[in-house]
Amino acid sequence: MRSRSWHRRPATLRGRLALIALIVGAIWVAVLTVLFNVVLASRLRVQADDLVRTRAAAVASTVEAGPDGAIVVHEPADDRVLDTGVWIFQGDRLVEQPPGSTGLQDRAERLVGRGAVFAQTGGRSPTRLYALPIMDAAGGTRQVGTVVASVGLDPYRSTAHEVLAGSIALALLLLGGLYLVTRAVVGRALRPVAVMSAQAARRSAAGASERFGTAGRPAELATLAGNLDELLDRLAAVLRHEQQQNAELSHELRTPLARITAETEWLTARPRDAAERRTAHEAIAVAAATMERICETLLSEARTRTAAVPGSCRPAEVARELAHRAAAEHPQAAPISVVGGDPTAGVSARMTERILAPLLDNARRYASAAIVVECAVVPGGVAVSVHDDGPGVPDAFAPLVFDPGRRADPQDGHDGAGLGLPLARRLARAANGEIELAASDRGARFVVTLPAG
Repeated sequence: MRSRSWHRRPATLRGRLALIALIVGAIWVAVLTVLFNVVLASRLRVQADDLVRTRAAAVASTVEAGPDGAIVVHEPADDRVLDTGVWIFQGDRLVEQPPGSTGLQDRAERLVGRGAVFAQTGGRSPTRLYALPIMDAAGGTRQVGTVVASVGLDPYRSTAHEVLAGSIALALLLLGGLYLVTRAVVGRALRPVAVMSAQAARRSAAGASERFGTAGRPAELATLAGNLDELLDRLAAVLRHEQQQNAELSHELRTPLARITAETEWLTARPRDAAERRTAHEAIAVAAATMERICETLLSEARTRTAAVPGSCRPAEVARELAHRAAAEHPQAAPISVVGGDPTAGVSARMTERILAPLLDNARRYASAAIVVECAVVPGGVAVSVHDDGPGVPDAFAPLVFDPGRRADPQDGHDGAGLGLPLARRLARAANGEIELAASDRGARFVVTLPAG
């Protein structure tokens, strides 16, 4: 089976970037090499043409044309000129020829009488020829003879081949160096990315809360680090919300679970008659229904955290239902009275119940003799005030009253984990409402503002 390793891309970004640089460099080096060799071949041909033209002119300077068209060849000072591939013709008749040149003489004869022209032979040893006309001495308008000079192209071809081989070797060395340098440069440029990756791995393993930061990083990595920090902040916020939601869920479910546990233990402690079992079963069913409502409300809040919660209800009726339930479960606690009007709020009854329940539970824990719930219409919505006659919220603790897990006095003997009021505010805000701690002459007074129905 044929291996496909040659078709695989490099696994690392450094290798891919180096390969891209190598491909681009190879294209440019190939183009430049071809252009260089084309220009060199052209220049070598020009040099060969200049050399053969110069030879022809040098020989023509030794030829004298008479008035009758006769040609007289004067011996040059250096007679080796005629030995370098030069033919002299008078008309079509050969006057002078170089020794051992029978192979080129036919080609030279074809150039006679055609004026100043170039020609070239093929084969393994090509030759460049040039014909220079000799004009008559009378008027210089009639060609009476021809000088044909030649030059072998083997030295030029050898030079071109050597330069081509050298340029290819140089190109290969250049590409190899380019690849190595590119890998080194890219590796150095990506070193901050490797550092960030190692930081992320360490912090992920240790659960650290540090961030990457943008100081001392290149502009591109600074932007990446900033975006990653924002993402980590959002993830941390989601995790905190999930932890808070779990804590609130356990806080809200604690009371109905305790009720179910107590009723179950009471049933199993000794035999009960039918009426007692029915009463216990009803209490367990009520507690289970309460747990179901709590779970649905918290899940609904999680799903609609950024949107308005649909539905409508009368907060006064919800408060009366909660008051009736509190009187049955806590007969020794301060009674809850509902006063004011009966406006309609644009929040579902279950959501309103989960908003008011922590406020009433908090009031029940600290009230001395009375708890008053007042409903009224306010501009843009409905206000529900929960007021107790207990010790109230200390001034120093007032800014922290809605912080999760915070209690003014953890040793006050009351149950609670400090999660009810934060949950109530989050639910109210999820319904486009708000909860505030209002000023009061005695006790604590919380005001819930809900959108109008």
